[in-house]
Amino acid sequence: MIGQGTVSSSHTETSILHMDAMETATAIRERQLTCAEAVGTYIDHLRQVNPAINALVEDRFSEAIEEAQKKDRQLASGTAAGELFGVPISVKEAFDTADMKTTGGLLHRRNEIAEKDAEIVRRLKQAGAIILGKTNTPELCFCQETDNKLYGRTNNPWDLARTAGGSSGGEGALLAAGGAAVGIGSDIGGSIRFPSHFNGVVGFKSGKFQVSGEGSFPAGDVPIQQRMIGFGPMGKSVRDMRLLYRLIAEQPPEKRPADRLYIDVLPPAGPYPISGKTADILNEVAACLKRDFPVVRKEPPYFRDSAQLWQEMMSFDGAAGMRDIALPEKGTNALKEFVKEKLGKRASIHPYLSWAMIGATLFRPSAKRRADIETIIEQGDRELDSYLADRILVFPVYHTAAPLHGRMYKEIFSLQKGFLKYMPFTGYANVWGLPSLVIPVGRDENNMPISVQLMSKNGNEELLFEVGELLEREFGGYRRSLVEDKLSTSV
Repeated sequence: MIGQGTVSSSHTETSILHMDAMETATAIRERQLTCAEAVGTYIDHLRQVNPAINALVEDRFSEAIEEAQKKDRQLASGTAAGELFGVPISVKEAFDTADMKTTGGLLHRRNEIAEKDAEIVRRLKQAGAIILGKTNTPELCFCQETDNKLYGRTNNPWDLARTAGGSSGGEGALLAAGGAAVGIGSDIGGSIRFPSHFNGVVGFKSGKFQVSGEGSFPAGDVPIQQRMIGFGPMGKSVRDMRLLYRLIAEQPPEKRPADRLYIDVLPPAGPYPISGKTADILNEVAACLKRDFPVVRKEPPYFRDSAQLWQEMMSFDGAAGMRDIALPEKGTNALKEFVKEKLGKRASIHPYLSWAMIGATLFRPSAKRRADIETIIEQGDRELDSYLADRILVFPVYHTAAPLHGRMYKEIFSLQKGFLKYMPFTGYANVWGLPSLVIPVGRDENNMPISVQLMSKNGNEELLFEVGELLEREFGGYRRSLVEDKLSTSV
């Protein structure tokens, strides 16, 4: 696969952009590539492609060049340290990074500068990584498409007319275009997995409470939602996912034998829409896994309840916390801002956010239902802990490859409760706090990437990585979008 071949003694710009983080680190450590060369190559490339995809919203190019030069001096003096030493990375805008903005895409936060690093950022810097900049999100990371009033819309590098997904859409688009060796995202409703799937990158959502969210914005103070969010890497290879997860996890996963492992692959025929090409690829994945493991085609426990539970858990406080951050001025509310935008007047927040907050108010569960949900979650946690002890689940990520801009928002955020049809595949891992690994495994009729996601319980992360590497070898995994070629031919 790309990014795991033998490191050559000389590197072209193209070969550097194809390298994953581990290959980049090896090339630097073995003096086949300098930190300055790696950083300079990515900066030049981002300057070329970012105007089209709008993935990077704040850069630190000058600081990154200085850090790279310093690290090259450390390497020459024999004082280099860290598994990501000199590796250029990107960071989702939601993570505080010292002396950079954390805006959540909101106009009124355009000058909010973080004083210190989020815990994840601190650990990656400690491992030697060099941060190139921060990537775009929807406002407050509250939508599955990436657009906001402050920075605008991010485009999919495989087709600029299509969504990059969200909320880690900037990360997905940037990495697909070869804009960094690896990156970091967060996921409370598919926010790592949708962009990974739509852009054809590898992504890993951690399980509940496995990675610190300190310094992530918005912080999220609704207890039942805290179990839903996972933080994790996005990039070009499964081995990078394993490495970065080990660096950021509170308890790094233990290696477990895969000799007694069962795999449930979701049947392609069911009550939820799924494209023919997605179904075909799911069948191919099942056939591949069947050569090494017992495979059955069935739904896991609580699957048909997952989308409803996800929406209700996301609406537990009626988006009151989000509203306080997004609309701090007296007299403003989500409905007024949504109507203002529809009447052609410039609202203070994007309609994606205002409509999502309206939905969270409409679908807020009653006090009795909230108590029932907490009981269901307690019971389901016990049942799934046993069910997933030696089992991996294989799901699609979405019913299609990347849709045109705006379509996904309309599918999920509809008064007809579109989330019931379109969110069960991703909502399942959030509701039950499961780690989930996304692997690109194919293409649709428009040459857009299609991925599958592997899920299990906390503690089985290494099994996910092992099976993920098997699928990566079989189906090819990540490949870089040559968006720069499209730009040159359109001039």
